[in-house]
Amino acid sequence: MASAMLKVAVAGLSRCSRLTLLRTYSTKPPLHQGLPGSLWKLGRLNHIAIAVPDMEKATALYRDVLGATVSEQVPLPEHGVYTVFVELGNTKLELLHPLGEKSPIAGFLLKNKSGGMHHICIEVDNINNAIADLKAKNIRTLSAEPRIGAHGKPVMFLHPKDCDGVLVELEEA
Repeated sequence: MASAMLKVAVAGLSRCSRLTLLRTYSTKPPLHQGLPGSLWKLGRLNHIAIAVPDMEKATALYRDVLGATVSEQVPLPEHGVYTVFVELGNTKLELLHPLGEKSPIAGFLLKNKSGGMHHICIEVDNINNAIADLKAKNIRTLSAEPRIGAHGKPVMFLHPKDCDGVLVELEEA
């Protein structure tokens, strides 16, 4: 009796609704169950980077006005930046200031005089596998190989045009 009632109810539904109902009550395993998983996993948000035209002023804002724990300024010549990290408990802010004329941050600040968000950094468990997989999916990287980042770990930047306008840094956890 219940089976007959279900058939009548299903018959009155659109084709799309019938397919949804059949998938919902299917006893067959999903098709993707037997496929191998990804060789890498996306992790937590590590930091949000902000380009600042005045490092001392920005550091004072977070330390003295907002009361955050702020690191010492560290030069990273291989990336052309000075960095300061602001601890927020669940993540960090990275303040970036140009180091040298060829700094990518100098170019950013020419276009954005007041500074602003530069990139987000997300951890991955295996950066080489992540890069290979993303390149296979036509996501461009900004360098041929990972470089060592501010935390002493390999990092890779993904092209913002392939990431909805956001410069994404991947960092191996």
